[in-house]
Order: sequence, then C-alpha cells, then structure tokens
Amino acid sequence: MNLWKLMPFGVLPLLALCAPAYGQAVPGKPSAAPVVVAKPSAAPPQRASAHRKKHVRRPSRAEADVAIANRAATRKPVVGGFVNAVQVYPYAEGTLYQVYAAPERVTDIALQPGEGLISVASGDTARWVIGDTVSGSGADKRTHVLVKPFAAGLSTNLVIATDRRSYHLALTSTGGTAMVALSWTYPRDALLALKRVSEEREAAVPVASGFAPDRLRFNYAVTGDKPAWRPLRAFDDGRQTYIEFPESLAVGEAPPLFLVDRKGEVSLVNYRLQGRFYVVDRIFDAAELRLGLKRQDVVRITRTIETPAKGRKS
Repeated sequence: MNLWKLMPFGVLPLLALCAPAYGQAVPGKPSAAPVVVAKPSAAPPQRASAHRKKHVRRPSRAEADVAIANRAATRKPVVGGFVNAVQVYPYAEGTLYQVYAAPERVTDIALQPGEGLISVASGDTARWVIGDTVSGSGADKRTHVLVKPFAAGLSTNLVIATDRRSYHLALTSTGGTAMVALSWTYPRDALLALKRVSEEREAAVPVASGFAPDRLRFNYAVTGDKPAWRPLRAFDDGRQTYIEFPESLAVGEAPPLFLVDRKGEVSLVNYRLQGRFYVVDRIFDAAELRLGLKRQDVVRITRTIETPAKGRKS
C-alpha cells in the first residue's frame, strides 16, 4: 500500500521542511548533508620564544670598582679579635666594620671613653631599632649605640659621627647568631700619646751637661730679618754652640743652618734639634739661618769679642 497517497494535501511539504531539522530524509529524494557551523575557538596562548633571552643589566665599571673597594675595606669578626664576648677591632679611617645581629637580640657598639656622640644615621630605620645610651661618668663616660633588627635576612649600613672620628658599619641580621658587643682600639692615638711622652722627656733633659756655668760664652750677635722663629740668643761652652729659639719653633717650620766662611761662601753644617735649641758640635765665627723661596728670611749669627758669662747679649 502506498502510504503517500493516503496523506492529506499539505502534510508532505510540512514534513519536507521539518526533515532537515529532525535529521530525516524524504523518501525518493537524496537528502542534503547537514551543515555544521564550527564555533570559533580561543586562540592558544602565545608562548615566549625559547630562544628569547631575558635582558639582565650588568653593573658599570664604576659600580664594579665600588663593590671591589667596599669588599677590600670590610673587616669581619675573627676568633682572635674577641675579648670574652666583645669583638675588638683596630680602628682605621675608612674601614667598613661588619656587625652581625639577630631578632630579639641587642648588639652593643661601644665608643671610646670620653668620646662624644654627634649623630647616628642608618639606611633602614624602618626594620632596625637603633638607640644610644651612656655608661660611667667623668673621664670614663662612654657612649653605647644599640642596634636590633626586626627580622632575619636584613642588611643595611650605619654611620656614627663623634667629636673625634666617624665609624662606618655594615649591619647584617641572621636567624639567631648575634654579636653581643664590639669596640675598638686606637693605634694612632696610642702612637701620639707615646710621642707626647717622648717629647716631654726630651724637654725635661738638660740641653747640655758636663760644663760649668762660668765657661759659657754669650759673645754672639743675632742680626738680619725678624721672622717668628728668630733666635733669642746663641752661646757656646768651648766645645759646642747652642742656638736658642722661641717656643713658636715647635709649631712652625724650622730653618736650616748654614756656616759662612771668610770668603762669604756658605755650607751646611751638622746640628741637632733638642727641645727649642739647635746644638752644633763645633764653634763657628758666622752662620746663617735661611727659610723661604721667593721671599727668603735670613738671620745671621756672628761671634763677637768675648765677654764675661754674666754679660748676656740677645
């Protein structure tokens, strides 16, 4: 039986419209292939080329030189430098002193007794606690700068200015190891103190010994220019000649001494400075003290007719 003949008019066109929607083919006619519309897919993420290198800025030559100089100037704590728990550094101008600190630990930086604190500056005051205090009194009064970090892994610098010198320190915080305290020795101050003691001893030693006062002869005339160092007098004991200068000679340049012969020619002579006296190991008739280049000061010392010891001539 042909079912198509039994269908009412109008049903076939309706089925033909619906067939593509339901995927059904119309008998006796080839069906068209369904059209599939592809959805646009998201573009895959662009990956950086494996051959592309990240640009890393290299330090300049000047920066490298600064880093090398800082490393060379850094002085770190050593076992032999500890006195009990205190690291004692020898002080030198321009040295960078390494300090290790830790959270919940205070590190004491002790200055020289009698040294006055002027200022303290740090590169990181937000994550480091920095304060100061004093101990002792009078000549033994001592300033202490105290530092403590908030966390481990921090680093900064510290500059301490006093009335005697400046200190440069590199601060590093660790997870638990901290220096209890540090201080300094001052080799230059010790040398200056020794020099002062030596000068005081030399000043206390008599200029000459082994001669009688009545043998001193003051028959010398001092003439010429009048600089600040002009000698006060000259005298001899029969073996050596002594030239006495004012106290100002100690703070200025000492003039060299020349002997003058009868022809007026000059020559250097051996002498030594003892306190404020020139000591010449001979007797001379004339000598000159000369100092200066463009404008030279010349002071002449001449031996005159002998006079008694009590008749001093200046």
